[in-house]
Amino acid sequence: MIHLLTALLLSGAAHAMELKSPTIAPGATIPNKHVFNGFGCSGGNERPELSWTGAPADAKSFAVLVHDPDAPTGGAGWWHWVAYDIPAGTSALSSTKLPEGTVQGPTDFGAPGFGGPCPPPGDKPHRYHFTVHALKVAKLELPPGASASLIGFMVNANSIAKAELTGIYGR
Repeated sequence: MIHLLTALLLSGAAHAMELKSPTIAPGATIPNKHVFNGFGCSGGNERPELSWTGAPADAKSFAVLVHDPDAPTGGAGWWHWVAYDIPAGTSALSSTKLPEGTVQGPTDFGAPGFGGPCPPPGDKPHRYHFTVHALKVAKLELPPGASASLIGFMVNANSIAKAELTGIYGR
């Protein structure tokens, strides 16, 4: 038992990161104010507030990725938001303003910034994974216009901890 506890402490599992939103409950339907406004959807397209705890003390920046693995894209899913170079010490994002230095990459809607859920009518409800990553680097040093997939690759390559919150939405 002592060896298991020691292993958990050394691995950081005892201090796991946790991601929360005041408007998106885990496994619950995402409210209309966050749904995309376009492609046949008429939501508010408001980025949800997010906050996290338990980040490693040695995190040099953060990234937030929002992905729909259920999108009918032939297996690639759909990137709804990619934000990176979020400064160390940040533990929350508001719905209106991002911390100085934060970079938003292009989504699969074709532009940077948050794009809310908007699955095809009649599909089963899609899962939307909101993931915050604590990174070992202060800046990802990506080229301008880097794709969401390249950003996701670099985020995962530099991640030292992460937390996920999943909401659902269907129409």
